Parts: sequence; C-alpha cells; structure tokens
Amino acid sequence: MNSNRPIEHFVTLFDSKFLPLGMALHDSLMIHAQPFHLWILCMDELVEKQLKQISLSHVTLIPRKEIETRELLAVKPGRTLGEYCWTLTPFTPQAVFDRDSSVERVTYLDTDIFFFADPRILLSELDQSRKHILITEHAYDPKYDQALASGRFCVQFTTFKRTEQAAKVMKWWQDKCLEWCFARLENGKFGDQKYLDSWPELFSDVVHIVRQVEKTLAPWNVLFFEKKIGAKIYPVFYHFQTLRIISSRKIQMYFGYKIGKLGLSLYDQYLKNLRKCFTVLKTYHIAVPYVEQKKEKWEIMRYFKRRITKVVRFASINCL
Repeated sequence: MNSNRPIEHFVTLFDSKFLPLGMALHDSLMIHAQPFHLWILCMDELVEKQLKQISLSHVTLIPRKEIETRELLAVKPGRTLGEYCWTLTPFTPQAVFDRDSSVERVTYLDTDIFFFADPRILLSELDQSRKHILITEHAYDPKYDQALASGRFCVQFTTFKRTEQAAKVMKWWQDKCLEWCFARLENGKFGDQKYLDSWPELFSDVVHIVRQVEKTLAPWNVLFFEKKIGAKIYPVFYHFQTLRIISSRKIQMYFGYKIGKLGLSLYDQYLKNLRKCFTVLKTYHIAVPYVEQKKEKWEIMRYFKRRITKVVRFASINCL
C-alpha cells in the first residue's frame, strides 16, 4: 500500500538500559511509518550486541566509537552519560548522511516517544513550508510551563534535510554542544535543547516550527489538550518522558504530572507494546533492564508529596 512512497529515515540513540523503549519506538514505526529506516546509535557495546541478536527490521546500527571525533572524546570525560548523549544528538543526522548518500532527510527521535499515527502528518508541514529543518515546541500546559528552564522547543522530533542551509544550522548546533552541554540551567543554556530557542530568530528562512501542536503530546500537555479539544485525542506521537523501568517488577509510568483519562489510554497501549518487547527479550534470553532511581532526602519528600497528589503512577511488569 505504501510501496510508492519514499523511505523516511529516522535516527535515535540509547544504551542497554533503554533497549525495551527503543524496541517499542521501532515497533510503532513498523505500524505507522512504512516504508522507513531507523538508524540506532548504540551507546554501549552491550546494546549493540543485543540489537544484533534481535535483528530488528529496517534498522542499521551505528557503534558509538564510529562517530566519536577527537573533539567529542575531549569533552566526554567531563560529562555524565546523559549529558554526553545530548552532546552527541546533533551529530546523529550527519552520521546518517555520511553512511547513505541517498538519504534526503533524516529525523532525530528521542527513544521514549511512540507513534500513534504516521509521522508524515508532521513532516508534510516541512514539505509545504519549503524550509530545511523541522522542530517541535513543548507546547506546555500553562501550569507545567518550564520553557524558561528547559526551552520553548523539544529536541524529541527534529528533522534535517540534506541541504547546505540545514548543514549550516546542524554545524552551529554541534559546535555549541561541544562547547557546553550540561544538565543544568546556566546563562540561558540547558543541555542540547535551549540552543533551539534562538533558531527562529537566527535561521528564520531555514527552520519550520510544527503547527499541529495537539498532535505532539507528552505528560506536560496531554490533559491540557484533552480539556481543550473536548473529545478523543489523536496524537501523531506521545513522548513518554519520565517513564522508566525502575526494577525487575515495576515501571514508573509518569512522574510530576496529572495525565487524565484519555492520556492514560495512551499509556495502556504503550504498556501492551512493552509487554510484547519483554516477550521478545525473553526469547533471546535477555533480561529486562531497569534504571535504579537514587533520591536525595529532599527528593524523597517531594516524591511522597507527588504520590499523595496522584502525579506519579506505577505499573507492575508481571501484570502488564
């Protein structure tokens, strides 16, 4: 049915701790984005080995060492794993272009997003705009607005065409992240993300901002749009930010937000898909990885406060 459409290229990065989320992302592309190709930057050797075992369709693996330049290796020791992942993000589209000369555009995806509809619904805006880069806003619910700290835009879904204009912006972003990319707010900067705030002004003829914000949902806006639209919501993707597999038996679904009934239905679908991913891992004798969460005393107090106010929710892996 989609054989006449050009292949859409996507790139993401993750390590072995986030393998199930990466598999879920891939599965959503299989359902909604055909034909596509997903490039995965493997952040450790274990996930590279596991992905080779699983052998996902329409996927090419990129070992981290293959893109680590002298400049990247120089800043690596001073950054956490998360900060280094952010530092590498602007280099991932170029890694795809370098490996396949036929790719005309590539979209970077955060590993914890999941598609509920064809991403071309968003990408068509880039075609219509005749610009070279596509970015998405956080589109915060006003009561969760963190734009001053985290930025107006979210790196989650960022598209670059293979053009000189896009390459110029990509190089600018790469240089900025090499210079500074940390998990703190400092002089108007935060990680790789707040750099995008200046793009509409600096590169107005190059960058298109997605208009369909109601189709790019996340914990920070899903209830807002549920109330605003007043009917069932139909996102292109949902960003499952703060969802973590925190033990061999438990998943933290979200943390710090109120989600709403329709939003929870998206989590139900995602959890069903994760169950499928866990089954696949079991077939290959790969243990479900989890991220231990260590909290300081003040975080523990806030954690229990949020549990009481029902802005954190858990699911049992055994009961998925």
